[in-house]
Amino acid sequence: MAGGAPHPPKVMGVADLAMFYVVTGVSLRWIATAAAFGPSSILVWIGAMLCFYLPFVLAIVELSSRYPQEGGLYIWTREAFGPYVGFMAGWSYFTSNLPYFPSVLYFDAGNALYIGGESLQFLRGNPVFFMGFALTALAFITAINIFGLRFGRWLHNLGAVGMWGPALIVIVLGFAAWWQFGSATRFTPAAFVPVFDIQHMIMWAAIAFALSGAETASFMSGEIREPRRTIPRALPIAGVVIVSCYIIGTFAVLLAMPAGEVNTLQGLIQAGAVAAQKVGAGWIVVPLALLITLGNLGAASGFLSCAARIPFAVGIDRLLPPVFARVHPKWGTPYVAILVQGGLGAVLCILGQAGTGVKGAYDVLVSMGIIAAFLPFALVFLAVIRLQGRPAEHGVTRLPGGRVTSILFACLGLATTLVALVLAAFPAPDEPNKLLAVIKILGLTAVLLGSGSVVYILGQRAARRAA
Repeated sequence: MAGGAPHPPKVMGVADLAMFYVVTGVSLRWIATAAAFGPSSILVWIGAMLCFYLPFVLAIVELSSRYPQEGGLYIWTREAFGPYVGFMAGWSYFTSNLPYFPSVLYFDAGNALYIGGESLQFLRGNPVFFMGFALTALAFITAINIFGLRFGRWLHNLGAVGMWGPALIVIVLGFAAWWQFGSATRFTPAAFVPVFDIQHMIMWAAIAFALSGAETASFMSGEIREPRRTIPRALPIAGVVIVSCYIIGTFAVLLAMPAGEVNTLQGLIQAGAVAAQKVGAGWIVVPLALLITLGNLGAASGFLSCAARIPFAVGIDRLLPPVFARVHPKWGTPYVAILVQGGLGAVLCILGQAGTGVKGAYDVLVSMGIIAAFLPFALVFLAVIRLQGRPAEHGVTRLPGGRVTSILFACLGLATTLVALVLAAFPAPDEPNKLLAVIKILGLTAVLLGSGSVVYILGQRAARRAA
């Protein structure tokens, strides 16, 4: 191993892995995003679960069992389509996390304001505060990931509690407010029917994206004890928590407040505060905000941890400079890849804010993250289809029905992914400068992908010279 240090140790068992899937699979910001569109979003959640999440989980179970080594979807797509496609899938996923960090940390900053009560609410539209919070948090999670999963997993586990805990609190408060004062939203049969216009359909892409996360741990398979057995056991446990948080959480927010009043940056804590005031439990808002803040820090840390393993695995394949394959002499972590991931995330935070307000920056970053993530997800489904022609060795987990079942679910997931890709390119309806938003979304995405091709070509040349 480059750097003379041992491979990162295997420290994650079923419980740690299930908590990791929860912290990377639940993102409380999407509950607010869905609730802002009313009761119809609940049926969209169910549709996304059946058409994207279930096929995606089944694909992950089979592919991680076929290729349990470190690298996840980079390895799977490389084995299915060759080194260039594998590299671009890994690069696209790696770059999708760059806008993810500032977007999730912007959401976190909005919720953290509630820790100070009303005294900090004047910062709600202050770009300097949001950018400063995001950069500080990025520095913190980058540092803790260099210390490795021995320490980082505790932040991930705490973050998992900070995901389902607030959702549970808001669910209890929402139902308590409904019991005493009735629902703030009218739940008529017509209200549950999805609306087929651009504004609502853009939200569908975000909801499908919210149900990603099942791919994360496979990037760190080398640090999971018995990954072929542990991953299929942990995913269903986490899946129940993830789906419940999203669907019941959205319903509870709508019980507490009308959809038109939900703020997508602060919606969950906002609904919790409204419901808490109704039932005389206003004291719970501060611990609720603290839990949400910790939950999103844990989620950002989890994604940084897994995404940094991509340049690490590519560095081992010598398609990136050998420095990316180095591990820390004391902690055994791919510290160079982690530092690069954190540093580039900080750059995207600054670029995403340029020329727009807090809400505009958030929407651009979210759209970039969705597009760059769904491209490799489409390749994952295609890899499942492609690899059905290859025999599976002993110990590989196959779906009931074998080849036919795998292809059917992969086609369903692929179709959903392609639709979400198209929808994610549209700017938010309330974006004042739609042309600038589209230029940012498509331009920055093209730069990220184009730079990947350049890096691959340079890596190939360097590898040939070294050989």
